Amino acid sequence: MTRKQKRLSVIAGGLAFLGAATGLTFYALGQKASYFYMPADLTTASLQPGQRIRLGGLVEKGTIERGQGTTVAFSVTDNQKQVKVTYTGILPDLFREEQGVITEGIFRPDGVFVADSVLAKHDENYMPKEVTDGLKSRGVWQESKK
Repeated sequence: MTRKQKRLSVIAGGLAFLGAATGLTFYALGQKASYFYMPADLTTASLQPGQRIRLGGLVEKGTIERGQGTTVAFSVTDNQKQVKVTYTGILPDLFREEQGVITEGIFRPDGVFVADSVLAKHDENYMPKEVTDGLKSRGVWQESKK
């Protein structure tokens, strides 16, 4: 084998290694991706059983129900549709009715969304970008003028 052939084989091996590493990285990231949906988006979405998603919107007024221990049930709405959500754990301090929220989890076969994490806005000037954009596109959210 000549020197040139050795150099080309090392370069080809390096490129093959980088290609395999890139492919595995994208595959792993694709498995961990959770897509964002508003309640009205779910009617047209084709979700696989057990697929993790992020569900965002406003906590519907009058729907917060405290269960045993730290179990809480509430509805998330975009003022077009609403989705029943259950969550077991400690809710953020600023979680309340008619506030922006993003939940992450899966749907049960009965259509109830089981969240394993809940994110709430932290003050009056901030709402998660995905929720704000979704509510603005539906004409529900209007920014306050200061």
